[in-house]
Amino acid sequence: MPSHTRSAAVIALALLVILAGCGGMGGGGDAAGGGDGASGVNASGGGASVSSAESGGGGAETAAASVDGSAATDAEAGNEQALQPRRAIIRTGHVRLDVENFSTAQRNVTTATRRLGGYVSGSSQSTRGENGNRTAGQLVVRVPSRNFSALYDRIQATGTVLSARTNSSDVTEKLVDLEARLENLRAQRQRLRNLYENASDTEAVLKVQERLSNTQSEIERLEAQLQSLRGQVALSTITVELTEPADDPVVAGAWYDSGVLDAFLSSIGGVVTTLRAAVVGLAYLAPYLLVFGVPLALGYLAYRRRTATSASAE
Repeated sequence: MPSHTRSAAVIALALLVILAGCGGMGGGGDAAGGGDGASGVNASGGGASVSSAESGGGGAETAAASVDGSAATDAEAGNEQALQPRRAIIRTGHVRLDVENFSTAQRNVTTATRRLGGYVSGSSQSTRGENGNRTAGQLVVRVPSRNFSALYDRIQATGTVLSARTNSSDVTEKLVDLEARLENLRAQRQRLRNLYENASDTEAVLKVQERLSNTQSEIERLEAQLQSLRGQVALSTITVELTEPADDPVVAGAWYDSGVLDAFLSSIGGVVTTLRAAVVGLAYLAPYLLVFGVPLALGYLAYRRRTATSASAE
């Protein structure tokens, strides 16, 4: 092989080796770059995952804190409501109605009251008018407080409302005060009972007995008050006044509008009434005439006779 040909082959082989080495380095660089890229991606992805996890964890903690705060607030509100006593309200009402028929209206009010769990605690009625055909009366009904408004509306629908009013009275503090006083008195009664059982001196026994009797009387009085108040709170009272309409006034016509026969019969009636009045008057006057009239008449006759005798003598 000529020398220049071998030189050309050596140079070509050297170039191939150099190109191969550069290609390997480039591939390694790419691989390294790829590895760094992957690492970067993974790191970035890991950072994103960490950030997401941290964010998610923070959101969960915030949500948990919010739920706990709401629960705590609700619990505090519930405790405050539990500590506050339930309001004790006494409700009363008064309704005046103009009704067509008293008996029907009374029956309707009674039925409505019983259907709502109440009862009629009192009633009264009387007749009015010139002919005594106009009935009026009063009903006192009691109904559970929760049904007060329903019964109040039904009663007003029974007739024409002339007047209606309601009243509410809060007795919560009074009830609490009575209960506290009763609790103290009961504790005092128990202490007095213990003293009474352990007392040995007659005078001490009598004093303790007297105080125990007074305390027991006060307890019974407050218990009656408490029971009455609780009853008024549990059952509301409505007073209902029912009145039938007044009679229509009778308008009298002129005397000449009457018929001839009616006028004649009325005149006969008038004559009979006049004669009866005269007879009754004479009956009243008869005793006076006998006592006073007869002596006067006899005296007058005696006077006339004496005068006549004197005249004839002359």
